[in-house]
Amino acid sequence: MKAVVITLGCKVNDVESGSLIRGLEDLGYEVTRELEKNADLYIVNTCAVTAEAERKSRQTVGKALKSSEKAQIIVCGCASEKNANAFLEKGERVISVVGAQGKNRVLEIVQAGFSDNFRGVQICSSDGKYEEMRLPKCLKTRNFVKIQDGCNRFCSYCVIPYLRGRSRSRSLESAKAEIMQSTAMETVVTGIDISAYKDENGNDLADLMYAIKDADTRIRLGSMEVSLITERFLDALKGLKHFAPQFHLSLQSGSNAVLKSMNRHYTREEYLEKCEMIYRAFPNASITTDIIVGFPTETEQDFEQSLKIVEEAKFAQIHAFPYSPREGTNAYKKYRELPFALKKERVEKILDAGAKQKEKYLRRFIGQTLEVVTENCIDGYTEGYSENYVRVYIQGKTEKGLTRVRVESLYKDGVFAVITE
Repeated sequence: MKAVVITLGCKVNDVESGSLIRGLEDLGYEVTRELEKNADLYIVNTCAVTAEAERKSRQTVGKALKSSEKAQIIVCGCASEKNANAFLEKGERVISVVGAQGKNRVLEIVQAGFSDNFRGVQICSSDGKYEEMRLPKCLKTRNFVKIQDGCNRFCSYCVIPYLRGRSRSRSLESAKAEIMQSTAMETVVTGIDISAYKDENGNDLADLMYAIKDADTRIRLGSMEVSLITERFLDALKGLKHFAPQFHLSLQSGSNAVLKSMNRHYTREEYLEKCEMIYRAFPNASITTDIIVGFPTETEQDFEQSLKIVEEAKFAQIHAFPYSPREGTNAYKKYRELPFALKKERVEKILDAGAKQKEKYLRRFIGQTLEVVTENCIDGYTEGYSENYVRVYIQGKTEKGLTRVRVESLYKDGVFAVITE
């Protein structure tokens, strides 16, 4: 029997898909992540972070239907939670729509032989407790460990808290065990909002970092919030045996007025103060971020503040997105959307500013030595990421693993380097 698991969206979805793959293999399926023809089962793990992500999710189910005339299809993830009927309407071979929570139900459906009891909408709400899933297979180079799910922040533009439910955290003991057992060169600690991590015993993310201080795998953290950055948390990171000093510190806007209308609970001044704390603790740290451009309340002056903070925060890289209205959010109900052409123009400007700042950051490392987790060899160059998330290109094929390199020059979207003795 052959199954295909297709994943859209965030790294949390990716980890959860890995758990489903492990479970399907235990049930005797041969599983791939690539869309293949004539499989017996297709599972589509969807995303709803933007309207475009929802559209792609529906489109992917359509592609799965065309790939096999006999296959059963199960849909899960945020887009199916938001609008289950949009997927059931695809046809009777879409047998179940599971939603964003309780994804273990997917395996129950398969194990039950696709019983009629599991047909239709199978969406269930969280009981407030973290749902443990099968551990995905540990990858050789970069592994992802999920420690938290859900979100309590309710930013005015974001639909995810309504789909994923309230924040809930994995126990420190369970998270520690998976991380300490990781044989990957690098382990990324991820969740919907890892900054809110707090297990039933009151352990927070700093406590987890103290608990895994001797881990042999390089520890990298997923996206984090301003409130997480404290001296205690930074001290916990300093104590790690192997830490990747990249901080994906969520910004969204450089304007205090826009931050307030987004329901983001910090100011640009507080954000910059946290950046300075990071640079004092880790002088070569890379701070990366997300910026939403063209929020409905964003004036030209507000946008200028976002442009300005790109340089002030010394970002190593930014991801910029045009505001996408999401039905059900406060912003959708309250504000009128800005013209698409204006949002497009502002996105281009912010990306240009980010590219210039990234070049400044990369130039600092010419002549310096970095430690790279090498991954793929493409077009004659081995590629990988350094501890501070610099993309490194090495001429020729190099075995996957940790490699020390000396940076020679800028190259493509990163740097060209040579292996040191």
